[in-house]
This record gives sequence, C-alpha cells and structure tokens, in this order.
Amino acid sequence: RRYVAGSRCRSAARLDGKVAIITGANTGIGKETARDLARRGKVIVACRDTAKAEAAASEIRAETGNEQVIVRKLDLADTNSIREFAEKFLAEEKELHILINNAGVMLCPYSKTADGFEMHLGVNHLGHFLLTFLLLECLKRSAPARIVNVSSLAHHGGRIRFHDLHGEKSYNRGLAYCHSKLANVLFTRELARRLQGKSQRRAGFTANALHPGSVHSELVRHSFVMTWLWKIFSFFLKTPWEGAQTSIYCAVAEELDSVTGQYFSDCQPAYVSPRGRDDETAKKLWSVSCELLGIKWD
Repeated sequence: RRYVAGSRCRSAARLDGKVAIITGANTGIGKETARDLARRGKVIVACRDTAKAEAAASEIRAETGNEQVIVRKLDLADTNSIREFAEKFLAEEKELHILINNAGVMLCPYSKTADGFEMHLGVNHLGHFLLTFLLLECLKRSAPARIVNVSSLAHHGGRIRFHDLHGEKSYNRGLAYCHSKLANVLFTRELARRLQGKSQRRAGFTANALHPGSVHSELVRHSFVMTWLWKIFSFFLKTPWEGAQTSIYCAVAEELDSVTGQYFSDCQPAYVSPRGRDDETAKKLWSVSCELLGIKWD
C-alpha cells in the first residue's frame, strides 16, 4: 500500500500574497490540491458545477481557516465561458502566480463541446490551451510564476491524429483520452520552449506536466466497467490526496524554480513517450490549436 501511495510533496513553501487557479477543484485530486494550497495562500476554484465547488470551498475554508478560497464558474467545454472567466479574473486580480490545469474528462461517449470539438480534446487540451493563452500576460507580470498541466501515463498510448482530430471518422473513447493526454504533454513542451527567453528564465516562469498516478476518483464515471473495476481494486489505487502530491510538488517545490518543460510522476522526473518528445508534432499541434480557437499566439 505504501508503494501504491507514491511520494509525498515535502515542501513547506508559503504562498502568502500569491494567487493560484486550479481548474476542476471541486472533487478528486483538484480538490486535494486546492486544500493544500489554501494552507499556503489564495486559491481560485474554477469549476463548471459551482454548487459543488461552493460546497468544496466551504469545507476547505473551514478546515484551513483561509477565507481566500474563491469559487468562479469555468466550463472548459465552452470557449465563451473560458473567456468570461478570464475576463472576470483579470478585472478582479492584478497577479496570478500558479495556474494548475487540472480538470479533465475521461472515457466519454462520443460528444462535442459547445464549439464543436471532440469532448476529450476540447476539454482536456483546447480548453486549457485557451485559458493559458488568456492568462499568460498576467502570469508573466507576476513572475516567478508556474503553469502546471495534469497529464497522464496514458499519453504513452496517444497519438495526434491531425487527419481526424475530432474523431468523426473513427472514435474510441479510451484512445481519445490517451490522445488528449499526449496533447497536454506536447503543449507543455512547446509552451516551455516558447518561454525560454532569458528574462523568463531569470524570473522563474515555468511550465511542467505530470502524471498523478492511478487515482480512485470520479474521473471514470462515464464507464460502468471502469467504475466497477475501480471499486474492486481500490486498494491498489491512490487516494485523491496521494494523487494530488505531484501537482502540489510542481506548483510549490523550491527546487523547481527554474525547471521547465519537464514531465513528473511521484514528485520526480518521469519518462516521456517518443511521441511526447516530438518537437515537430508539438509545433504543429500548437498551430492547429490556435487555428481551431481563432487566436494568434506567437
């Protein structure tokens, strides 16, 4: 059981006067990440289901004594919602020091977002891509700042199918999840490359991705079989608190102040698949993502 639990973030770093956004922080590893960061500083809980998010935030406030745990509506399956969230945040806050792109969907039956994107690609990759784009200048002004993208070991099974990004020709929901997690790794890699100017390095402006582990959470709710298996083999799965440790590590650990473009698991660097190290695919995915979202990000 101790082996399954993995490593723990040991950093005692404070975030006094700093602001963190965590997407999908009303349940699972997102909620546990918010709980930990709320003991250190101000946390914005960004979720689609605000009622559930308020319940989680209320619990965290009571436990940590931090009233600066704030809920804001964010639906990553709708670019209008993403833009509204960013606009409101930028009107209310002058700085942003940590952006944790945590929210995600898994094993969804075939469906599309409000903008016509395949659901896994739209929520897990494109939604966070747009959110990061809209908040990037605020992050730069606030540096040192960190962007943390929650990916998965499943990226090893993914490939970027540019000829059928939205699964209209063929669709497998397990593979669709893998493809989107590979997109997270490639996005992180290309973002870090683009942020590699000397001024960003000096300021400690970083972007890293991670695998949280196999976690007993609601992420498998779209699959009856996986939900059943998760219950049977729960002893061999991480708890949400255990699964949150690498997210917390990437967000606060002092030794990562100048580490960027890396992929972590159990609070240490981990192996990235060959497709996850393909710079040409990363650049093309960046370009295609900008085109799909109607943005210019040079």
